[in-house]
Amino acid sequence: MTVPAPVRQPAKPSLTVRLATPRGFCAGVDRAIQIVERAIEKYGAPVYVRHEIVHNRHVVERLKAMGAIFVKELDDCPDDRPVVFSAHGVPKSVPATARAREMLFLDATCPLVSKVHVEAERHHAAGRHIVLIGHAGHPEVVGTMGQLPAGAISLIETVADAENFQRPGDTPLAYATQTTLSVDDTAEVLATLKRRFPELPDPHKEDICYATTNRQEAVKRLGQGCELVLVVGSKNSSNSVRLVEVALRAGARDARLVDDASQVDWSWMEGVSTLGITAGASAPERLIEELVEAVRARFDVELVEDAGERETVTFKLPRVLTA
Repeated sequence: MTVPAPVRQPAKPSLTVRLATPRGFCAGVDRAIQIVERAIEKYGAPVYVRHEIVHNRHVVERLKAMGAIFVKELDDCPDDRPVVFSAHGVPKSVPATARAREMLFLDATCPLVSKVHVEAERHHAAGRHIVLIGHAGHPEVVGTMGQLPAGAISLIETVADAENFQRPGDTPLAYATQTTLSVDDTAEVLATLKRRFPELPDPHKEDICYATTNRQEAVKRLGQGCELVLVVGSKNSSNSVRLVEVALRAGARDARLVDDASQVDWSWMEGVSTLGITAGASAPERLIEELVEAVRARFDVELVEDAGERETVTFKLPRVLTA
């Protein structure tokens, strides 16, 4: 009897995978998610959440399964159940309405976004008109503009907007920025404003949060040595979209935003010897782990953890949830 020879599996192609450091959750996102989780634990389901707590589909779906109900406005919430405001911040009118209705509400606004709110109020109190650099319609921008009376803030999205901006009369100017912008793009807009209005302070990164800056710096390193960079994050996540742009600008031949491993088109890997992987600040680490495993199933992987900034920032939870 002839024993058939064992079928040899073809060797997997070799691939170097570089993991960005830092990546994934930042302190503000972690705090916001914990606020929803603790609220459900303390008050029971359902707990209402105004807007997506953070911009990640997987996070939102997991919290829904735990008993969170996501709504667009307070009008969609009953008076007798807790409501959480998202990490992006809300206009002042929202908590004012919640107080008028005697609702129990928990504010999950990232403390670094709250810092921008305070800064805007300080400039307004000093008689300055505020130029806000950000993306129209983004919840963080809506929340920041909603801290002050209509007309107190002008939104600038692009260099062209900065060129066309007209100062209201002779009012002194100040500026603030959305926390999740491209550091480099923001510097270009600020340089244009500074040229036209020299009294503006020099460009700085203080409003763009540490997590956004650190993740963009990490992706610049990936872009310089990877043919393809995969960014794990949802399409409505501003900081995740910026990471794709930064990778391409840094030299990556291709960069793609994927919600998870199931969205990878493996034809993207053609001609790729070094793959970079990172995640936006609202993407769970498990999505990175699942993506790495999906890559391992198809390639002989050498996994390299890039050296980068180690983040130790934490933010306290509301006292009502820790008492």
